[in-house]
Amino acid sequence: MPETRMDGFDIAILDALQRDGAMTNAALAELVNLSASQCSRRRAALEEAGVIEGYAARLNPQKLGFGLRAIIRVNLRSHGQGKEDDFARFVAAHPQIRSAFSVSGDADYILDVRLRDLEAFSDFIHRHLLPQPQVAQVRSEIVLRTLKDDRSLVLP
Repeated sequence: MPETRMDGFDIAILDALQRDGAMTNAALAELVNLSASQCSRRRAALEEAGVIEGYAARLNPQKLGFGLRAIIRVNLRSHGQGKEDDFARFVAAHPQIRSAFSVSGDADYILDVRLRDLEAFSDFIHRHLLPQPQVAQVRSEIVLRTLKDDRSLVLP
């Protein structure tokens, strides 16, 4: 997909919305020195172009009872489109998997999971992940402390 052409105002709008996706067009206008209607048009164009994929609230997992985060490295028994499609369906069907990546290196996939506690983690590994016929090996790390978890992009 080609890169979307943007000017400094578009970049300023994106930067502000990364920090506060609920910002009104009036507040955005004051921040980026455009009128509210210009901000509204630019925001809509960025949404239409797919540059802005959506808006969401950042929730605190611990305050909602999800006290365990783990990184799981998975190796498949064999490779091929069917096996990878099966694993992708497994990932999609399990909401405790918050992010999943096909990677280079010693693992085929990296999963970022959020669960309530160690018992729920054990249940996920032993009752859901390991029984998958395409899974050959699972290695996991429990996150002890998060040093940085910033999903915003550094814009030019």
